[in-house]
Amino acid sequence: MRVSRLNDPFLRGQLAIAALFLSLGFQYATWAARIPALKSDLDLSAGEVGVLLMAAGVGSAVTFPAVAYLMRRLGSRRLALLSQLGLALALPALAAAPNYPVALLVMCADGVLVGGLNVAMNAQGAALETRHERNTMARLHATFSAGSLLAALVASGMTAATDSVLAHFGVAAVLLAALNLTSRTGLLEQDAPAQDTPAEDIPAEAAAPEPARRRWTLPSRLTLWMCCAMVFGTVAEGAMNDWSALYLKDVAEASAELAPLGIAVVSGMMVVARVFADGWRARWGDGRVVLVGSTAAGAGLAAALVSGGVAPALAGFACMGLGIAAVTPCVYAAAARQGSDALTLVAAMGTTGLLAGPPLIGFIASASSLAWGMGAVAASAVAVALCGTRIRWTAAPVVREEAAA
Repeated sequence: MRVSRLNDPFLRGQLAIAALFLSLGFQYATWAARIPALKSDLDLSAGEVGVLLMAAGVGSAVTFPAVAYLMRRLGSRRLALLSQLGLALALPALAAAPNYPVALLVMCADGVLVGGLNVAMNAQGAALETRHERNTMARLHATFSAGSLLAALVASGMTAATDSVLAHFGVAAVLLAALNLTSRTGLLEQDAPAQDTPAEDIPAEAAAPEPARRRWTLPSRLTLWMCCAMVFGTVAEGAMNDWSALYLKDVAEASAELAPLGIAVVSGMMVVARVFADGWRARWGDGRVVLVGSTAAGAGLAAALVSGGVAPALAGFACMGLGIAAVTPCVYAAAARQGSDALTLVAAMGTTGLLAGPPLIGFIASASSLAWGMGAVAASAVAVALCGTRIRWTAAPVVREEAAA
């Protein structure tokens, strides 16, 4: 008998976990959209704004030991809900910060909460895939981008209605609280078993969160290759978002109206790719999707840089967005199968890549030119493919026709 979509446990879990991904994208883009207002309210210099942004990244990157402990102690479900609720409260706290030091502390705490939610929600996504033998990780990552878009629309409307950052962030916090309630009924109690152990082979007593007394051990060689793939992938992803517009303006000599299209092309192609990438994963497997996608991304961008001009640049950016989009979902899924410690470390390396990528490209551009800097982005995509050949990928799951309908 066919299960109705309303009662489909896979769909319920997918929607609940998607609400977490949507929350993270929404929360991040909400405060990022009001950076000019925060700069004015706190009377910050450009350098102080840079440090404020870095505080969130540093807080997220250094949370690896704490998040690994909390994943074992609480499990991904409770950690995700607590982190998401904390991020909702962080917004009004940032708006109400009376001075720069307090704002730095809030942003550092925000980064810690981001680290917790990032690991927990990806663990939930991997567990859902394992339990139902159906791919969903790429679509979940697409909802992160959808959350950023929603935040931009809300920010535009709230800015038109009021100059109060506190009012804007208060409304955003209410929306995040509603998403938290949406997630509660559908999240999974049990994380994905490590080392690709079939879920039915896990004893009942193992369904509870792993005891916190187990100590963290050195990562395996496989985990280290996943970390490298994640770092190179997020370096490419972050650098494209930060430098594409400037490349179009300064190197390709695009008009001021066309320069912002660089970000739009990259982001748009990433959303499209992530919507369809789960089907690619089911048909060809994660390893082939990562290998072909990252190679095409690097080769496409490199060809555009050699050709020069606006049209080739936009085509190269489209190749990068399309090819690199599925890398992080696939690597997160593979890391989750190795256990919570591996997932936490890989997630931390992803944050490091996002942090280090844009400044690294800036250093290369300062030493030579932005064209060479973008060449490093293309090389990072190719490096993902090389790392991917060293990762043990699981076979593509069989998607049941009646479940997929």
